[in-house]
Amino acid sequence: MLVAVALAALLTAAPSAEEKAVLAAVQGFFDSMVTKDAEAAKKILIPEGRLFSVRVQDGKKIVRSSSNQDFIDGLAKSDATWLERMWDPEVRIRGDIATVWTPYDFHINGKFSHCGIDAFDLVKKDGAWMISGGTYTVERTGCTDSPLGPPQ
Repeated sequence: MLVAVALAALLTAAPSAEEKAVLAAVQGFFDSMVTKDAEAAKKILIPEGRLFSVRVQDGKKIVRSSSNQDFIDGLAKSDATWLERMWDPEVRIRGDIATVWTPYDFHINGKFSHCGIDAFDLVKKDGAWMISGGTYTVERTGCTDSPLGPPQ
């Protein structure tokens, strides 16, 4: 019984200060998309890092890759309004590296586009958590409603 109580306490424990800092970096990345703020994105993304997407299109798996710098350079050029939201993130930290695994939904111009899983890798550089890379799925079917409700 004592083990079950201790396990329940661990599973419901509030995030640590470091976990909050890691999540703030990921949220800052999402916020830079909303505002199309390349300068904000530069403070969060390590330019040499890479982003990978995995999707199924016309029955074929497609893997796409771009550098973080490509993302930063293209951010302000987009005509679309983007909103990405995460929930129930799993954060792991060891020293100066961290990962975040989280479900997400993505909206373009106020309309639902897709859902999926984000998997971010972060490193602590000069005392700040930065995204070194990320991999995400793009799923257009089988998406459940976000527990966050509709976008505001």
